[in-house]
Amino acid sequence: MPIKRNSTRTVSIGSTVIGGGNPLIVQSMCTAHTRDAEATAKQATELSKAGAGIVRIAVDSKKDAQALEAIRDNCDANLSVDLQENYRLAASVAKYVDKIRYNPGHLYHHERSKPVEDKVRFLTDIAAENDCAMRVGVNSGSVDPEMKAKFSADDAVSPMVSSALAHCEMLDRIGFDRFCVSLKSSHPDRVIEANKMFATQRPEIPIHLGVTEAGMPPDGIIKTRIAFEQLFAAGIGDTVRVSLTLPEAEKYKEVLAGHEIIDDFLAGRVRTVVKFNPDALNIISCPSCSRVENEAFIDLARQVKDITEDLKDEAITIAIMGCRVNGPGETDDADLGLWCGPNYVNLKRGEEKVGAYRYNEILDHLQIEIAKLLDDRNEAA
Repeated sequence: MPIKRNSTRTVSIGSTVIGGGNPLIVQSMCTAHTRDAEATAKQATELSKAGAGIVRIAVDSKKDAQALEAIRDNCDANLSVDLQENYRLAASVAKYVDKIRYNPGHLYHHERSKPVEDKVRFLTDIAAENDCAMRVGVNSGSVDPEMKAKFSADDAVSPMVSSALAHCEMLDRIGFDRFCVSLKSSHPDRVIEANKMFATQRPEIPIHLGVTEAGMPPDGIIKTRIAFEQLFAAGIGDTVRVSLTLPEAEKYKEVLAGHEIIDDFLAGRVRTVVKFNPDALNIISCPSCSRVENEAFIDLARQVKDITEDLKDEAITIAIMGCRVNGPGETDDADLGLWCGPNYVNLKRGEEKVGAYRYNEILDHLQIEIAKLLDDRNEAA
C-alpha cells in the first residue's frame, strides 16, 4: 500500500540510513550483560541476522565501556550505545559504535551544576570526532523535573514534546544535525499524541518510534501495533523498536514483530480502528536489557499476567520494571508498580512505596494491594 511519509532528512548510522524516504529500519536491544563481551557480541549478531538494522547496547559503568572494543571486534552489527547515568562514558565507547543515545531527563540529573547545553556539546563533539549519529531519547517516566513543572500534573505529553524540542534547539545552536528523536511512553495514545505534536513542529527530524515497556506478547505487540499504525498513517516514523519482555534466547522475536507490523501495514492489513482500552487491565513490563539484575524479573512478569487473568475488565495498570535505572520513575503513573532489584522487588501504589519483598513473596503482597485498590474504588463509587 503506497503511503506518504514525512520528508525527514537522512541520518547515516553505520551501514544503514534512516529518514529521507528510506525503508523503515527495525531495531532491538541486547539483554546480555554488556561486560560479558562474548555473549553480547553473539546476541547482537543474532539480532542483526534476524533483521535488526541497529542494535542497542547499554553502557552504565567503566566495565561495560571496556567491553565495547571486544564486542565491536566480534560483531558487524550497526551498534548504538545507550547512555543513562554517566554521559561522560561516551568518550570511552564512541569509537566502537555507530550511534549514541542519551536521555534528556538523565542528562539533567548528572552534574547538576553544569548547564545541560554544555553536556550536550560534549556529546556532539565526541560524536563528530568518531563518526557517530545521535538519538535524543525522551521517555515519559524520566522527563526532567523542571520541564514537568511547567505543565499541569495530568499532562504527560507536553513535557515530553517540550523536552525534545528544547534539545533539538540546543543541537541546532551547536550545529549538529546528524540525529533523530524518540518520544516514548507505555501508553500508546500518549506515544501517538506526542509524536504527532513533535512532527508538526519539527517535520524534518527523523523519528524513532516505540511504545516503551509494552510488555509480553501478544499484548505488547498489539499495543505497539496500534501506535505504529496510526503514526505510519500520518507519515511519521523512520525507525522502530518493539519493546517486549522476552528471555534472552527469544529476544530476536522483537525484530520479527517489528517487521511483521511494517509488512502488514504496507500490505493494508491494519487494525487502526482498534484503540488501546484505558478501561481494561493494562500490564506494562519493560523489554529487559543488560541492566536487569535478576532474570527472575521475566518470570515475575508472566506470573503477574497469570494471577490477573480474572481482572481483564478492571481499569488497573500494573507496571513491572526490571532495573533500578528506569524502575522508580517509570512506575509512577501505574496504579501498582513493581521495580526489581537483585534480591527484592519494590512494590508501589502510584508514587508511594508500599514495601520491598523477596521474589517469592511479592505476588502475595501484590494481590493484597489489588484487593485494596478495588475496595477503595468500590467505596468511592
